[in-house]
Amino acid sequence: MNEKINSEINDVTDTALWIAAYRAEETQRRDALFRDPFAKILLGSTGHSIATRTQGSRYTAWSVVIRTYIIDHFIIDLISKNPSLDTVINLGAGLDTRPYRLSLPKNLRWVEVDFPKIIDLKNDKLNSVAPLCKLERHSLDLSDNKVRDYFLEKISNESNSVLTLTEGVIPYLSNQNAQSLAQSLYRQKNFLYWITEYYSPEILEFLRTPKRLKQMQKSPFLFYPEKWFEFFKIHGWEEFSTKYFGEESEKIGRTPPTPGWIKRQEENQSDTTIKSSKNDVKFFLGYSIYKRC
Repeated sequence: MNEKINSEINDVTDTALWIAAYRAEETQRRDALFRDPFAKILLGSTGHSIATRTQGSRYTAWSVVIRTYIIDHFIIDLISKNPSLDTVINLGAGLDTRPYRLSLPKNLRWVEVDFPKIIDLKNDKLNSVAPLCKLERHSLDLSDNKVRDYFLEKISNESNSVLTLTEGVIPYLSNQNAQSLAQSLYRQKNFLYWITEYYSPEILEFLRTPKRLKQMQKSPFLFYPEKWFEFFKIHGWEEFSTKYFGEESEKIGRTPPTPGWIKRQEENQSDTTIKSSKNDVKFFLGYSIYKRC
């Protein structure tokens, strides 16, 4: 893999390294919320550079750790409460290693989908490690609607109940492409649950700042719905449960660092306004479980 050091994201597959770097760092903590010993194996120096040089890295590192913790618990909880759930499909899986580190039923089918670059890296680096469930990987371009729909239909027909995971995928899709994916997932009768992110209007505004746009210009965020939850509902997916990063982090003793752009806003504000702003920050980011309507 190219080890070029750059403070910008070069393409969307670089973000997989970005996320793995934060998970590797968390694993080294004595009070780690999860253990991912495989992240370091997959990583390489490029991911460390991206993680430390991009804007807001402390806040981003915190958000990756909290989202990983939330999704881990979402998955375990859904599987334990739904005995018929026999397949998890992770679209845009990146360097996720949950099939190796979560306590999963050995008969669970776990399907990873990503670009060939990611799939080849994981097959190479993890070929000597045994997953804890039935793991398979597929190279697939999700923007090829015909190929994607055929693949999803095949998975649905081979399963009783499917949970879809799109971790860090939807923001890179245009509204139109996100709509197409949501509708495609809904057409599969056995796709019952979907885990994906939530971004508040404040976060969507921040993602449009000039510095952030410059850093992400080669893999920009494209998903800017007017009303986040309503977007999914009109395409067949209703919010079932949402866990907000700020709320969850308080419960587990990992309160967030204040983002720099929030600090700058607070410089000329009253204590009451600052307190209100910090409370609002708790709900800026989250992850949700959706159920088909």
